[in-house]
Amino acid sequence: MEYAVLGGGALGLGAAYRLSQAGHSVMVFEQEELVGGLAAGFRIGDTWLEKFYHHIFRTDTTIIKLMQELGLGERLEWSHPRTVFLMNGQFHQFDSPLTLLKFKPLRFHERLRVGAVGALLKATGSGLYEGRTAEPWLRRWMGKRPYDLLFKPLFACKFGKLADQIALPWFWARFHDRTTELGYLRGGFQLIYEELAARIEQAGSKLLLGTRVEEVKQQSDERWEVRTSQGTWSFDRVISTLPPRLTCRLVPALPDDYKARYDWGQAYGAQCVILALDRQLTDSYWINPVEPGYPFTSLVEHTNYRPTSEYGGRNLIYLGNYRAMDDPIFKMSKEELLAEFLPHIKRLNPAFDPSWVQESWLFQAPFAQPIVTTEYRQHIPPLRTPLAGLWTANMFQVYPHDRGQNYSFELVERLLHELNH
Repeated sequence: MEYAVLGGGALGLGAAYRLSQAGHSVMVFEQEELVGGLAAGFRIGDTWLEKFYHHIFRTDTTIIKLMQELGLGERLEWSHPRTVFLMNGQFHQFDSPLTLLKFKPLRFHERLRVGAVGALLKATGSGLYEGRTAEPWLRRWMGKRPYDLLFKPLFACKFGKLADQIALPWFWARFHDRTTELGYLRGGFQLIYEELAARIEQAGSKLLLGTRVEEVKQQSDERWEVRTSQGTWSFDRVISTLPPRLTCRLVPALPDDYKARYDWGQAYGAQCVILALDRQLTDSYWINPVEPGYPFTSLVEHTNYRPTSEYGGRNLIYLGNYRAMDDPIFKMSKEELLAEFLPHIKRLNPAFDPSWVQESWLFQAPFAQPIVTTEYRQHIPPLRTPLAGLWTANMFQVYPHDRGQNYSFELVERLLHELNH
């Protein structure tokens, strides 16, 4: 059977790889010049670095097995880097039950209460929390003061004016599957996508990079025509791994009631400014600046997780943001962003000087952070669409999670099961 796969990220490549293994002919269409989607990297010397910070957890068993299958298992390395909250000008470690017990901004009974809520979220399934928003539940069970100190600022940074609409199952997912140890693929996660692409092509299938899909139409013989910026092709089946709204626009024949239900919701864009410094900035990997006034949601010092020797001695810093797509930040140049961001880095380390910055990069991606509200679950599209031969598999379908390489590859397995039944 001949398949078109729209999108060359984890979902698209994973589906194309499995279909090619099964003997099908597949053509992958990817708008960017590089495979990997939101997990894609860029070259720093002879290694890869992710455009948007990535790691995996011990519970991410699907991607771990895939790495082993692809011959990359020996590159997977585990460590326990330091995660901190920045409060009142001081760093406070909070990345395990033990560091919670020592977390001085909270009173001892508050630490116990936060720990009890975390244990409950770990021990229970997401179904208990359906139909609830996170904010009132957390205020009630963690307590107003712990919530206001720790989580209210994080919700505000990540979701802005929509913070009070976020569904509790989304927060559950932040606790339930996460582990204190983090995994990283030495050489960069891009190696997974390069290997998948190579194996897809070795099986006789094709990848068309730098190719924009413009329209997808069902023909009279029920085959599918895919019109792109590089030409038009015909297929037996089409799998769209694009966001539902984009799929609805590319496939005009989708019924109105389908579009009314699934062409829905909001998603924020992601932005990362990456700095290469000539020295270490802090001793922490992940910094949550919950003090007011910072123009970035998080600061991730990647080389407090991975050795600088992997990157030619560079000390690498991510300055990350999630914002509404019409936010002015997405129209700012890298130079304008640096002018706004760098003075705030001095708040983290008073010794910092802009001369420490040797190189810098800017990456942005639309639809990177779905806004998971209490209605979200009702608008998750099924894998099979009403049109014969058209399937969808996208990050909106990994609910209550909202993104992640492991969940993409899990969804591939679900998709393949449905395709075969």
